[in-house]
This record gives sequence, structure tokens and C-alpha cells, in this order.
Amino acid sequence: MTPEPVQVVKQRRDTALAALVAGVPYIGFLGIRFDRRGDELTAVLPYQDMLIGNPMLPALHGGVTAAFLEVASIVELAWQIQWKDVEAGGLPLPALPKTIGITVDYLRSGLPRDAYARARVNRSGRRYASVHVEAWQDNRSRLFAQATGHFLMPDGR
Repeated sequence: MTPEPVQVVKQRRDTALAALVAGVPYIGFLGIRFDRRGDELTAVLPYQDMLIGNPMLPALHGGVTAAFLEVASIVELAWQIQWKDVEAGGLPLPALPKTIGITVDYLRSGLPRDAYARARVNRSGRRYASVHVEAWQDNRSRLFAQATGHFLMPDGR
């Protein structure tokens, strides 16, 4: 069996990620995109004026920060669920987990600049998953928010 060309594998992974992200219109509304390196995803929230909650500081709106963390968590979890199918050559339909609850820690004000987040799945079972996500701006070691989310897995995966 000959291995697939690298470009074919990359294209399949990119197509699967694009289909996953397209399944959530709110991701597009906020302008969130995902930088993929192999199976690792980094969520990127490009700065826009509409994201500011307090123009006096100015600081990112807390709801935008929470939504960004939740979206990063859900997409990471769904990406891990689908990874085996994508690597086997398939393009599965996006199956998104549903949020049971999410706890956000606001560590400092989000500044008016691009933000980044990376999620880590702590537990993923057939019915339930737990995900931790961290967000930063200029310096990854200087987080401005973090969250832990609990999710109901789709279709008992």
C-alpha cells in the first residue's frame, strides 16, 4: 500500500476542519479561525472594534471572551472525535458536542488585539467530555482567560 501524498492528506484535513467550523455560524460572526498543525488546533480571534465591551479601557467584552473559549473547546473536542475518520480517508459530517456547563476565569482584561486559545481534552467518554482551554494575546505564558467546560458527546461516541 503506497502512502498518500502529503498534499492530499493536508487538503483532506483542511477540508474536514472547514466543514466542522462551517457548522457553527456564530464562529463566522465572531471571525474566529483555526490554525491547524497536524492534529493540533489553535483558535484565533482577530481583533475587531465590535468585540470591545468597555470602550473606556478598552477591553474585550466578557461574553466574547467566554464564547471564544467555548468555541475553541467544542471545535477541539469535535476535531478529536473525527480525527480517526479523517485519517482513514473519510470526510465525516460534523458532530458537535453540546455544552453542559462552562466555567470561565477572567484573569485580566483582554486587550484590543488578536487573541489565541488552545484547548486540551481532559476526558472524553461515550457520553461526557471535560475540556480545559487557555487564552492569551501577545505572550502564551500570560493568559487573560481560561475555562473548563463539560460537554455531552454526540451520538454516544
